[in-house]
Amino acid sequence: MDEKTVKSGSEKPAEPKPDAGHTALQAPWRLEYLEQADKAEGARAAAAETGAGAGAGGSGSFLLDYWNRPHGDEANHVVVRTGEGLILLNAFPYTSGHLLVALGEARPTLLDYTAQQRAALWRLVDLAMALMLDTLRPQGVNVGVNQGRAAGAGVPQHLHVHLVPRWGGDVNFMSVVGQVRIIPASLELMAQRYRAAWRDGGGEAGWGTRLQG
Repeated sequence: MDEKTVKSGSEKPAEPKPDAGHTALQAPWRLEYLEQADKAEGARAAAAETGAGAGAGGSGSFLLDYWNRPHGDEANHVVVRTGEGLILLNAFPYTSGHLLVALGEARPTLLDYTAQQRAALWRLVDLAMALMLDTLRPQGVNVGVNQGRAAGAGVPQHLHVHLVPRWGGDVNFMSVVGQVRIIPASLELMAQRYRAAWRDGGGEAGWGTRLQG
């Protein structure tokens, strides 16, 4: 093999290797944060159980605070209050009309509630679903429970159910490219629409009768 051949072979450009990307992102410093967050949640839950620290700082669960302060329902965008719990608008919605459902008693997991309480929770979910369908006429609805901080629960000490109305195309280029969601209706306007539908439907008795039918 002569020098020219060797030189020519050595100058052949290497084929680009595909970018495999990151197989894992290491963030060991977050362990301390997570452990401290768990301790803080435990302290708040203990305070809520004993009634300690329920002053200016609240209970640690805004849902429990709302339940204990019915005079603030309008400001807190509570749409429905029954003897068991609340249906309210999510202050940070995924889509317009995103509802939260929670019992008045704060418990961290579904199975921490009694069978009767779980039945009451799902009855509230039924009412919220019927109200949403009648008020907004969505093309679909996501229903879900995030149980525990690792599952994405924003208030892990107070279990609640999300109902998210969906329409075709509600995830558009702003969500995909800009990572921004467009919420076209204010919380105040949406709360008014829900309350009007609840009132026009006869309240808890009227909507309960609809569900039975």
